[in-house]
Amino acid sequence: MVLPTTADQRLLASRGPTDWVHADPWRVLRIQAEFVEGFGTLAELGPAVSVFGSARTDPDHPMYAAAEAIGRRLAEARFAVVTGGGPGIMEAANKGACEAGGVSVGLGIELPFETGINDYVTLGINFRYFFARKTMFLKYSQGFIVLPGGFGTFDELFEALTLVQTRKVVDFPVVLFGSDYWCGLRDWIVDRALAEGYISADDVDRLVVTDDVDEAVRIMIESNTPKDPDPEDVAEAVDGQ
Repeated sequence: MVLPTTADQRLLASRGPTDWVHADPWRVLRIQAEFVEGFGTLAELGPAVSVFGSARTDPDHPMYAAAEAIGRRLAEARFAVVTGGGPGIMEAANKGACEAGGVSVGLGIELPFETGINDYVTLGINFRYFFARKTMFLKYSQGFIVLPGGFGTFDELFEALTLVQTRKVVDFPVVLFGSDYWCGLRDWIVDRALAEGYISADDVDRLVVTDDVDEAVRIMIESNTPKDPDPEDVAEAVDGQ
């Protein structure tokens, strides 16, 4: 049964019967349960990369094939692949990871127009609340690869960039896959937001645009490979002791 409203809508509704005074405190327990389930399910996930993109991408679209290749290559590099668990780009990335024998994670969300988690998810959770779901993406991912998508994809992308910029999370790579789609956005960010002083050059540098599956995966691998300390840094640290 598909309800006419979602849990988020019911939570945020400010009008209606006054029984919300009594219902909202109980909703807190439901929200708490979503965090507990997410943390418990994903606690031993290991290195993971989130792949974002449109649920509306058809299986015969070139981006579907690209997402499938990305999922497969990430699994081969021993990353778990995390998506929103839906159709389109999400399904493709999960399919690539699943068929490569990797861990294929789907973090689903209750929506009136989606039918549930796709068949290629090997570890899935369904959420009622977007904010609980987004916490799982950010907590358990070591990087993001973002394919073309709409408002949901933009939301996930800019949430990640905001948390990195404000140092709420450890810095991690963000790759925008599909130059024809993303270059216009990146150019606008440079020409307007950067030029007018609303962001810094470091913020722009975090946005890597590519059409190369191997490059996207290589960036994830290199970002998660421990680096040998610089000898000069070691010497300075010793001198300072």
